[in-house]
Amino acid sequence: MNADTAVLYQGLLQRLKTLLESPDFQARHRQQPKDFTRQRCLSFVVVACFLFNLLKRALQDELDEFFKVLNGAELAARLVTKSAFCQARLKLKYEVFIELNQTQVGYFYEHLSPLRWHSFRLLAVDGSMSELPHTPEICAHFGVWHPAAGGTCPKARVSQMFDTLNHVTLEALIAPKGLGEREAAALHFASLQPDDLVLIDRGYPAFWLLVLILSQGAHFCVRFSLSGWRVVEDFLASGRTEQTVTLEPSAEARQECAERGLATTPLTIRLLRIELGAGAVEVLGTSLLAQQDYPSALFKELYHERWPVEEDYKAMKLRVEVENWSGKSVLAIYQDFHAKVMTKNLTAILAHPMQAVLAQARQEKQYLYRTNMAQALSKMKDTVVLFFHRANPLPLLNGLWRLMLQTIEPVRPGRSSPREKRVKRRRFMMNYKPLR
Repeated sequence: MNADTAVLYQGLLQRLKTLLESPDFQARHRQQPKDFTRQRCLSFVVVACFLFNLLKRALQDELDEFFKVLNGAELAARLVTKSAFCQARLKLKYEVFIELNQTQVGYFYEHLSPLRWHSFRLLAVDGSMSELPHTPEICAHFGVWHPAAGGTCPKARVSQMFDTLNHVTLEALIAPKGLGEREAAALHFASLQPDDLVLIDRGYPAFWLLVLILSQGAHFCVRFSLSGWRVVEDFLASGRTEQTVTLEPSAEARQECAERGLATTPLTIRLLRIELGAGAVEVLGTSLLAQQDYPSALFKELYHERWPVEEDYKAMKLRVEVENWSGKSVLAIYQDFHAKVMTKNLTAILAHPMQAVLAQARQEKQYLYRTNMAQALSKMKDTVVLFFHRANPLPLLNGLWRLMLQTIEPVRPGRSSPREKRVKRRRFMMNYKPLR
């Protein structure tokens, strides 16, 4: 890695470290003014670092290994009990990880040359449901499912706005299951910028949501359901491949817009018929009306760029193990979720310069290669802690980059496989966590 790039990434780590150690930052993110004011083993910085160290194993085992890494010891020692940590984490607001993530994302777009599509940030919003520990507090806060068989099951709504070219989560939230996907998307869209292009799946489109995107100066490319929208049905029946149409708000849409302070002016959009093969088609709608700048041939591949957000949820649930909670309180759920999002994001940002290196080597290979993110996340365990405790993290960063370049995977275009509609879910038992 060249020296200029290394300095920029060292600057990112230093900015995060300086923020984490800032008295003002700590004052904003402790529960009570007296919290973390005494010199203790479990300081503000130590508790935060422990939580974003991708916790997966038994809590006491994680603590022993954490302090082994922190102290550079050869053998783990019992310096802190899990009971002491559980009391210490009660003093820490989960918003600490949200602000750290906002800081690193801001730095990334300002200094680290992110990839763009025709000058746009390519964003996708997607949601999921997350299983939670079954405690009265969690059930009351997040809500429960009532399956046909068995007892109640507590669930949370998870949503994120994701940069699909750079694999960076701009925003993520976990909330009570009663929050709908569109409502979650609206919370994300409040921070859209004029250079954003949002890729939206067919479960999201609503007139008011499209108006909200445009009101922020951003644009959209949305997949419509083939039924339920009159203009889409008429477009399909016409046999055309492209058409500029007007979306008229229904009475319900007008009321929704009025309640949200949004305009009810009809929307002019382009509809495009996309042939998927085997006779299947999809209909995309976009606010990018200039055909000479954005010809229809671009859009099939453009919408396919939404797929990384789906893959990111798979990584979150199976690699990062976001549902492998380290506690049974509502606060622990929020802390674990946002801490893991923050570390996953930092991993993606640190892996970003690898793509330029791999692209330069493409002429010698059949395929373009990319970093194996599963291995990158694995190597971030404990390393992320040292980034915040080493005076000079550059040697550590260079070592991480060397490992990333040694663990790469080919990108084979055109590959596809049918979705497994019945996938056995992986469950994490609080009383039977792995030790190593």
